[in-house]
Amino acid sequence: MTNRSILAGAARRLAPLAGLAVLLPGLAQAVAPNEASGTWLTEDGRARIRTEKCGPQNANLCGYVVWLKVPLNDQGQPRVDFKNPDPKKQARPSLGLQLIMGLKPQPDGHYGGKIYNADEGKFYDVTMWADQPSELSVRGCLLGFLCGSQTWNRVNDVVPGQLTGPTNGPGGPRSDAEWAPKAPAAAGAAAPTGTGTAKPAPKPAPKASTAPE
Repeated sequence: MTNRSILAGAARRLAPLAGLAVLLPGLAQAVAPNEASGTWLTEDGRARIRTEKCGPQNANLCGYVVWLKVPLNDQGQPRVDFKNPDPKKQARPSLGLQLIMGLKPQPDGHYGGKIYNADEGKFYDVTMWADQPSELSVRGCLLGFLCGSQTWNRVNDVVPGQLTGPTNGPGGPRSDAEWAPKAPAAAGAAAPTGTGTAKPAPKPAPKASTAPE
């Protein structure tokens, strides 16, 4: 067999692989998860939820109520989180509260963790993912077997009453304490010492008197 024949046979065997290599990039784009951060209108249209990265290295996903279709209660007062199991949080405004509690990234590109339902004052297990840029899929479960799914739609406009400021900043929503940014350590703070007994600091040498005798 000549070298030319060997090369021709190799080319025929490699041709299908070359076509597959062309298809793979498109396939990867089709299955890759889209960005889950953004502002979303819930399926029932009652609220807009802003999701953004949070936690260590901004690897988690948090979410906040930034708009309510009905922001006032029957008494004409701003709605508050009165069903919260924590008495300290029952007077906080519903607008701006955190309801998605630092969902952790999953190997499949989804985010999983806890979501707070202010209508009931309860937490549920939830999974979120974005298969396409305009939609966020939300699947929540109670007790692991009572599950339901919703689709939230991405919104890019701003409506009256919507919070647009940065989280924990003026005109923005508020993080729960566990997800609020931690204050940096004070400069010059003493470093932790070892287990041994610290040596006393040496006494300063007496200064020569400059007062007249």
